[in-house]
Amino acid sequence: MTPPLRDVPDADPMADDSATTGAGGQTRRTLLRGAGALAVSAGFPMPAFADDAPALPTAGTPFQAGLVTDLARALAARAYVAPRTDDLPGALADLNREQYAAIRTAPGSAVWAEAGLGFTLEPLHRGSVFKDRVALALVEDGVVRPLPYDRARFETDTTQIPTLKEDMGYSGFKIRARFDGGDLADFAYFQGASFFRLIAAGQGFGVTARALTLRPADARGEEFPEFRAIWIERPGPGAPLVVHALVDSPSATAALRMSLRPGAASLCDVEGTVFARTAIDHLGLGGMTTSYLFGPYDRRGADDARAAVHSSGGLQIRTGSGEAIWRPVRNPETLQVSSFVDDNPKGFGLMQRARDYRAFQDDVQHWEWRPSLWLEPLAAWGPGSVTLLEIPSDSEFNENILAYWRPKTGLAARGELAFSYRQHWCWQPPEPVPVAVVSGTRSGRGTTEARRLILVDFTGEGLAEVEALRTQLSVSPGAITANRLYRYPERKTVRVAFELDPRGEKACELRLALLRDDTALTETWLYRWTP
Repeated sequence: MTPPLRDVPDADPMADDSATTGAGGQTRRTLLRGAGALAVSAGFPMPAFADDAPALPTAGTPFQAGLVTDLARALAARAYVAPRTDDLPGALADLNREQYAAIRTAPGSAVWAEAGLGFTLEPLHRGSVFKDRVALALVEDGVVRPLPYDRARFETDTTQIPTLKEDMGYSGFKIRARFDGGDLADFAYFQGASFFRLIAAGQGFGVTARALTLRPADARGEEFPEFRAIWIERPGPGAPLVVHALVDSPSATAALRMSLRPGAASLCDVEGTVFARTAIDHLGLGGMTTSYLFGPYDRRGADDARAAVHSSGGLQIRTGSGEAIWRPVRNPETLQVSSFVDDNPKGFGLMQRARDYRAFQDDVQHWEWRPSLWLEPLAAWGPGSVTLLEIPSDSEFNENILAYWRPKTGLAARGELAFSYRQHWCWQPPEPVPVAVVSGTRSGRGTTEARRLILVDFTGEGLAEVEALRTQLSVSPGAITANRLYRYPERKTVRVAFELDPRGEKACELRLALLRDDTALTETWLYRWTP
């Protein structure tokens, strides 16, 4: 059964005069210089930029490789101008969640609906929390074809969409795709800040990716880069869908090329470059957010009949040295920030390992259908840290868990940073963990009120039969008592039971693995205990 769709939440920068010449003798340099304000083709709304900003390519412009990168570089050299939202009528800006969700794509109005391709596009209306305009355009036969606003693309039963004289643009777009040659089904969303979401066949939407992450949980306040313009290439038979995005924010711009391929595990290859307007000391790449309200080891304040409520259960990491790490995520009482220092990580992701209905007992949300998102760099990332933020939440609709890669070195003003990675939106990561995995974490009151009993299960072929298992368990600060192993060969599982004595501390970092001699037979279980 297909799960129901969920709606969640100065100087000339061009130094190369040998730019490729396109149709009509226009070069990329010519297009970028523009004539003062943004060039606007008939019916194509442009986002607000500085008066001396580079011109976006207009209708009929050849779309050449590197064009969006050049635009982002040139835009970073200009002053930042915040997107306009005052052009959105109150009848749309004031819509609540339910009212906005009632605005649907009219049947037959999707882009490429009659073309028989493997994809269709549905522009998304502006309104409610999605107030910002994103300039959308197709790339067909090598040239740009803008997508102007069209009221006929939408229908609604309850929400009144006002008739406007001016083109109000769109807030993003949805992609429908054919999974394994089947009927068209929901596949991806690009909407809100620089957020995008994909799913694999048979899944419901859950984790959200970010094109760029700046200063999360920073005392100066987080900065949310935004999609300003997006170009979507018309795909050939059997080819992936290629999306080009221009991202803008007060501190930086970015250009991304994303190649999307739906399947039993959907893939998104991302190539991008960040351009700094100002010095950036807190940059996040490969950002992803998810929701975690409660689970079997953390039911803080949960008066709920369901067994668990979360889109992802933990953070999985494969370090540059090959160590496999599992870090259960939590809904803490106070903001928690964890950094896992590494050099050239092999991958990381927010994973949903619980795939049985009984793990959640939720007949509406079906959390067991949510995608895991595994990210692997396609080039060396150097030193840095996988960073995890856990934010207190009282709602299952809040994406309160954030993970991203933070390079050790920041980006100087006018600096550039190129990156690439592959995302696997999947049921299971592309390569199995080479050792026994953490299959369960539970926590409860210990033998005294001050102590906590913690149970950690590891599951793997033959693990329970290994005679000389050695427990590698540590905590800092605090102390461990009553450490015991329980073997369950019929379940291929070994349980480690121990008590944590925090000794009055407000946070304790725990580390656990099972070894034979000095060889790790399991993932490394990491956990931060807080009251």
